[in-house]
Amino acid sequence: MNDFETSREKIIRLLRETTRPLTVREIISILQLNTTPREVYEDLLHIAKSVFSKSNGEEVLLMEPPRCRKCGYVFKDLRRPREVSRCPRCKSEWIEPPRFMISKRGNH
Repeated sequence: MNDFETSREKIIRLLRETTRPLTVREIISILQLNTTPREVYEDLLHIAKSVFSKSNGEEVLLMEPPRCRKCGYVFKDLRRPREVSRCPRCKSEWIEPPRFMISKRGNH
């Protein structure tokens, strides 16, 4: 790891190198970031835009949406990446968090 990288640069590198989508909590743990999940979700919004523009549309930040572990409901219509606290269908709080990775377009 490069000590001169910003936390966003570290997140981008990790999400490019990972073989599977990662949750925000996994990102924080792997990179040993001293930050909150909310801050990482904000970073992911900026990362999505910068990765797409800097790669001329060749790379994208992919999000596997949150899913209810009880009834299987998938939160497909989120306007921004975030953790969801309760399922609108069954009211369960047993929610699988969103997962992220960066991929070349067409490779997903």
